[in-house]
Amino acid sequence: MKDEKTKNLPVKKFRSGAITATIWQNTIKKDGQEIDILNITLEKSYKDGDAWKTTGSLNSYDLPKAILVMQKAYEYISLKHDEQ
Repeated sequence: MKDEKTKNLPVKKFRSGAITATIWQNTIKKDGQEIDILNITLEKSYKDGDAWKTTGSLNSYDLPKAILVMQKAYEYISLKHDEQ
């Protein structure tokens, strides 16, 4: 489990152009025990004037990059799970 200083940091990020898949570690209670789970967020970055923003909305041209970063995230998680 992560300590207070690192609990909001991502485990790993995969980026292709404006599309990013980020892996986060969270602790949940299950059957009275705390267990660590991994969650994935998928975002697209874009510039609005001078400010950078993110959205979960993708267009059809974003799909190949989204597939790529999600595959990399799945590969990372699968390989890490196999190491344990």
